[in-house]
Amino acid sequence: MLVKRFADAETYEAPNHRDVVGLRLQGFEPGGPTNQWVGLSQYLPRGGAGPDSTPFEKVYVVLDGEMTVIVDGQETILGKFDSCTIPPNEVRELVNRQNTVCTMLVVIPYPPEAVS
Repeated sequence: MLVKRFADAETYEAPNHRDVVGLRLQGFEPGGPTNQWVGLSQYLPRGGAGPDSTPFEKVYVVLDGEMTVIVDGQETILGKFDSCTIPPNEVRELVNRQNTVCTMLVVIPYPPEAVS
């Protein structure tokens, strides 16, 4: 078992994200998960990501606040404990339209180059 304390989580920069602080909770370390990594994203009011896509799926779980997810022009609002899966190559945009921070758990498989 690998325990990683929240106080020891390190920040990371996610491409094409704005006004967000990402913390890597698990992944990319010896003894950690072998298939995916887990992050905690804290989006400031009006913060967001995209529009863009990745060649691998992503799972988002809102832990606090609300996040608007836009896919193919359709907007879906995720509230506390709501979740969604974004399939590979699906273009999505995230926007925090609230005046409070939105905190999301993010689960993403390792990119192929990180596994090889």
